[in-house]
Amino acid sequence: MSTRIRLARHGRKKQAFYHIVVADQKAPRNGRFIEKLGVYNPNTKPATIDLDFDGAVNWLLKGAQPSDTVRAILSYKGVMMKKHLMAGVVKGAFTEEEAEKRFTAWMEDKENKVADEKSGIEKAVIAAEKAALAAEKTKSDERAIAIALKNTPVAEEAVFSSM
Repeated sequence: MSTRIRLARHGRKKQAFYHIVVADQKAPRNGRFIEKLGVYNPNTKPATIDLDFDGAVNWLLKGAQPSDTVRAILSYKGVMMKKHLMAGVVKGAFTEEEAEKRFTAWMEDKENKVADEKSGIEKAVIAAEKAALAAEKTKSDERAIAIALKNTPVAEEAVFSSM
């Protein structure tokens, strides 16, 4: 039996979220699965990923093949890096302590990048709100000036007599 780590769709129309599951390759998309590893919600910004890290590494080491999207998710969360380092330990390239040290350094770097990206998104949202507020303020000022001009009494000019 060949196993695959893939997404099972849930949620309503145009509001999909996914369960990350291990399933037989021949099972239907939302059908029978062996184990649920986590949840992926692409509707939030950035996407929310809740994952059983050790379970995913264990299934990858057993030979389960991830789908393309799940591979990207696992790579983002560090599961693929951990699998790569564990394979190096099995081959004898380095010790388990060295692998753990490399993994923690990689995860810290990754977390810093993600935090920078989140702060950039927050700054962009705040800047967009300020720009919208400024545009609304200028439009309001223009309307106030137009109303003031409309409501001012027009001074009547003296009628010139041409005699």
